[in-house]
Amino acid sequence: MTNLKLLAWAGFLYCLIWSGFAQQGGSDCIKANAKSCGECIQAGPNCGWCKKNDFLQEGEPTSARCDDLAALKSKGCPIEDIENPRGSKQVLEDREVTNRKIGAAEKLKPEAITQIQPQKLVLKLRVGEPQTFSLKFKRAEDYPIDLYYLMDLSYSMKDDLENVKSLGTALMFEMEKITSDFRIGFGSFVEKTVMPYISTTPAKLRNPCTGDQNCTSPFSYKNVLSLTSEGNKFNELVGKQHISGNLDSPEGGFDAIMQVAVCGEQIGWRNVTRLLVFSTDAGFHFAGDGKLGGIVLPNDGKCHLENNVYTMSHYYDYPSIAHLVQKLSENNIQTIFAVTEEFQAVYKELKNLIPKSAVGTLSSNSSNVIQLIIDAYNSLSSEVILENNKLPKGVTISYKSYCKNGVNDTQEDGRKCSNISIGDEVKFEISVTANECPTNGQNETIKIKPLGFTEEVEINLQFVCECQCQSEGEANSPACHEGNGTFECGACRCNEGRIGRLCECSTDEVNSEDMDAYCRRENSTEICSNNGECICGQCVCKKRENTNEVYSGKYCECDNFNCDRSNGLICGGNGICKCRVCECFPNFTGSACDCSLDTQPCMASNGQICNGRGTCECGTCNCTDPKFQGPTCEMCQTCLGVCAEHKDCVQCRAFDKGEKKETCAQECMYFNMTRVESRDKLPQPGQPDPLSHCKEKDVDDCWFYFTYSVNSNGEANVHVVETPECPSGPDIIPIVAGVVAGIVLIGLALLLIWKLLMIIHDRREFAKFEKEKMNAKWDTGENPIYKSAVTTVVNPKYEGK
Repeated sequence: MTNLKLLAWAGFLYCLIWSGFAQQGGSDCIKANAKSCGECIQAGPNCGWCKKNDFLQEGEPTSARCDDLAALKSKGCPIEDIENPRGSKQVLEDREVTNRKIGAAEKLKPEAITQIQPQKLVLKLRVGEPQTFSLKFKRAEDYPIDLYYLMDLSYSMKDDLENVKSLGTALMFEMEKITSDFRIGFGSFVEKTVMPYISTTPAKLRNPCTGDQNCTSPFSYKNVLSLTSEGNKFNELVGKQHISGNLDSPEGGFDAIMQVAVCGEQIGWRNVTRLLVFSTDAGFHFAGDGKLGGIVLPNDGKCHLENNVYTMSHYYDYPSIAHLVQKLSENNIQTIFAVTEEFQAVYKELKNLIPKSAVGTLSSNSSNVIQLIIDAYNSLSSEVILENNKLPKGVTISYKSYCKNGVNDTQEDGRKCSNISIGDEVKFEISVTANECPTNGQNETIKIKPLGFTEEVEINLQFVCECQCQSEGEANSPACHEGNGTFECGACRCNEGRIGRLCECSTDEVNSEDMDAYCRRENSTEICSNNGECICGQCVCKKRENTNEVYSGKYCECDNFNCDRSNGLICGGNGICKCRVCECFPNFTGSACDCSLDTQPCMASNGQICNGRGTCECGTCNCTDPKFQGPTCEMCQTCLGVCAEHKDCVQCRAFDKGEKKETCAQECMYFNMTRVESRDKLPQPGQPDPLSHCKEKDVDDCWFYFTYSVNSNGEANVHVVETPECPSGPDIIPIVAGVVAGIVLIGLALLLIWKLLMIIHDRREFAKFEKEKMNAKWDTGENPIYKSAVTTVVNPKYEGK
């Protein structure tokens, strides 16, 4: 019984929660006031359009075809008539990531190595419905590397140049431990060749250094060696380089970085890992500093190398940091800033602005440059960061990463994974959502790639903005009042200048008084029952703030919210309100569907409805005998229990004694009686008939046992144990002996207690006497009646001579 009630309440709460969600979704769909299927599906991912021709009730506008899917079904729209196109994804190119180890016999071209999967896919996007796909990235072992060493050749880097001259072969040897396909290049920079960055006197232009130092002429940027796999050639060409000089401390390194990034053909970049090592012991000029030399044109971000020398330094300003970030990212170049300790803080701040870059501390003479490059490369390769190009208007993208050791992240941190070793595989979950349809309806393409890598995922976005049934529409259809509209998706889309559900009116006829007559009920002056407006001679019912409340009917005279309520719910939550009358669900009746026809709540524990003492009305027992009450008429405050009610009759019939002995034949023959030998032979609980076990006393103070039950035919059956249990008489001798022994023992105990108290009292008195004896003091004064026997007499004439 209790379980059934709990299930009923759980079901009721579920219905309330579900209806709340449905109302919220349906609200968005109805509020969109969609005039076509295309407008409807753009209102939200849960909106559908019913294309059934006779779906709308009288007075309902065309926009009522657009609603929550569950609401459309409940309104009688067959599932096959609901237009609800969904988005999808389709993978077009899905090459597996490459499993390749260093030293393998198989030599693959860089373009044949795959580190990201999939490579190309199509997403069909419906407004508000995200499409999610998984992207796998695995850093391939023995992946080719191109490294370009860009060095500051101002005078302060003189001792560094000596160490760099042997860098080629030494770095080749170390990098062979990482990859078997390594190329290295070299470039140098100083400063813009205009005042005040350098001295423009002829002598200083020839040799900017002081004293007997032999320095080369100042220059902005020079590509000394394009990328090559010949380490000896690097050593040879770098060994021929000479230091130059300039006037100010910041150098023109940004000009050089820009040219290295955009002059891919001259530098020789391949579609492999591209590393740019930027080595200096000074700061940098950036956009705006060129004004000091009269240079105001912003850097154009294009290649201006002639004979491997940057020729436009005097014409274009330094690039901005944001411009450099853009070009480095576009060309997948990872930057390593090898700078001295003095400028570490400056370049670390710069690193935070340039993704996939690292900073290393360069010793005063660049002796640690090889280890610096190795450490920086390991740091860069241990992190993968995904980026996407500019998204179309109304499109959003979210990332969730699944990195090593169970590390998962979302939002911005979901774009990257750290602590990745070469050969490790990580995954990303990417969701793309369209929040609106593009105005031109064209497809769009976005690309996602790991920063610093040339591989990318190409995603073609196709927008689901129209329904399939719209393409099947019939223009100038006879169904739309003599061809005044296009009949599509079960409704008319009127031509310009026509209105009405069937496009039967022109805009000039809307305000005609003759039309209003068709919108009044008989003997009524109210147009559309004051619940709508008359358009083209037909009532179009107004919408309520609560979109689940609807006016309907030819004259908007019906609604679904003015029915009788129970427990604060329309139709008690057990029916549907149609035209102000409740249509109850099965097993419910009444004007508010508040009367349940289910008899289960009236079922008593004995299997009888209302214990056979009443009728079940609306799920509640109505007790016919006023003595009984309770949920199943089981309680009677003035009644005896079953056992007490029948004990006199059982006693007289089984043992021929008791109060009803004389009238037993007349009053006690209403049950069948069976005698059994012992209590074990009595019927036990579990039988079909309701059963009561009884234990009662007879007139002789003996206990007798019986059971009382009523079968399905209403017959009473009594089983009684044939021998009562009578208590035996008391044994006098042990009782008397016990009383006497108790008296004796109590007397002895009292004597012992008295004796003990007397001993304690005597000891206290004796101790008190001893204490007073010790403290006694005797008086030592003379006896007052005592006279001495000696008398002393003094001669008064005696002068002591």
